[in-house]
Amino acid sequence: MNVESASISPGTYLPCDPPGTAKYAQDLSRSLTFKENILITLSGVTPASSVFIIAPAAISGIGGAAAVAFAIAALIGMVIAFCYAELSSSFPIAGGDYTIIARTLGKPYGLAFLFLSMACTICILGVVASGVGTYLGVVWKGMDSPWTGIVVILATAVVACFNIKANAWVTGIFLFLEVAALAVLAVLGFVHATQPVSVLWHATTMGPHGILVGASAGLVVSFTATALFAYNGYNSAVYYAEETKRARTTIGRAILWSLAITVAAEFIPVIAVLLGTPSMSGLLGAADPMSYFLRARGGCVVNEIVSIGVAIAVINALLANIILIGRLFYSSARDRTWPDWINRPLASVHPKLRTPVAATLVVGVAGALCVWLLPFNVLLIVSGAYLLVQYLLVGLAALVGRISGSTRKAEYRMPWWPIPPIAMVLATVVVIYESVIAAWLPVVVTLGIYAIALPYYFLYLKPRAADRWTLPEPADEENGG
Repeated sequence: MNVESASISPGTYLPCDPPGTAKYAQDLSRSLTFKENILITLSGVTPASSVFIIAPAAISGIGGAAAVAFAIAALIGMVIAFCYAELSSSFPIAGGDYTIIARTLGKPYGLAFLFLSMACTICILGVVASGVGTYLGVVWKGMDSPWTGIVVILATAVVACFNIKANAWVTGIFLFLEVAALAVLAVLGFVHATQPVSVLWHATTMGPHGILVGASAGLVVSFTATALFAYNGYNSAVYYAEETKRARTTIGRAILWSLAITVAAEFIPVIAVLLGTPSMSGLLGAADPMSYFLRARGGCVVNEIVSIGVAIAVINALLANIILIGRLFYSSARDRTWPDWINRPLASVHPKLRTPVAATLVVGVAGALCVWLLPFNVLLIVSGAYLLVQYLLVGLAALVGRISGSTRKAEYRMPWWPIPPIAMVLATVVVIYESVIAAWLPVVVTLGIYAIALPYYFLYLKPRAADRWTLPEPADEENGG
């Protein structure tokens, strides 16, 4: 066999060739266009869910200065996107971040991040699913239950098993509906703009007796992590790289376009709400700031219609993220991370659908169990600092990868290197520091999960290095289909 053309099939467990001489087999269907990749990527970001479920936390915490947090997060997101674009162009592999980190910073760091990704993304599914019942409950009271989220997760997991191209268009249709809900929010805000523009950089929080008090600059910086979480997902284009045509040349652009659209779709409505709210104290003191705003400016009927749109957005987010996490589980099994009795089913690909059905269904069941068994606050704690560790490692990977030459095959090169990765690392360190001061527990839990993987790597994977975690090259795109 010519080792240059050797490939690793998910269903085959044989000793591998030396790193860099073998390639993954093209078992997934390479059928997505550049635009279809963006559709499914943006559906994973789900801007409406971010605005209605995540942004209110920043608004309640720092008032109008939430605009500052979202603006800072957009700037950080730009340098993050530059780093992701170059790394993804070099390693267009379905496993995403962990495969990139392992190939640039080293296998132990990649394995540890894989553990962290699997734990946190499943918890994030639970966080997102909690919003389904909340917004459907505005219209149908009986739907405001955790069981609504559980049923939706299981149902969307089944849909996520379908052909990737069909799912791209399903998520695209849902995406159009959620953008319409955001448009309603923006129009209502700007038409009824009554707050001074200065409110956008005035940090306030709710004090005793419902009186607004000033908030510190450090608190604003800490809520930048919340804004980063709201924008997060534009980088997930790489998870569909093995299903995207001409991935090396399109993935970088897909990431950059996804970020630009995400920032516009979220930042503009947030600004509109802050300027258009009838009362800043009423907005900050409301249990659900967005519903408060909609009832005040649009009435109960508009609130109900938009709430249905948000529920659709949440369902869309679950579908897109289950598709993504299914690729993560599939890739981990294909790399022979686990004992083979686990690897074989998770690494299998349906012969007709060309999707990792078993891995996708496992993700759905795991997400449903999280919603059923874990309190919402626990889900938030586990997933709270995940992005900060992710961005820190990706920034280091972009820096080290260019220096070591491991990213030399990238067809996209970031501008102004090495400024973006250095800026990304420094900004992330500052946000981590402020986050620890504001709430140390999520950071400690995240680092704890990350550290758990290291004994597993050194005691299980490293002694079996001949045929596990050999890190083959990406599949040949010209052989896709």
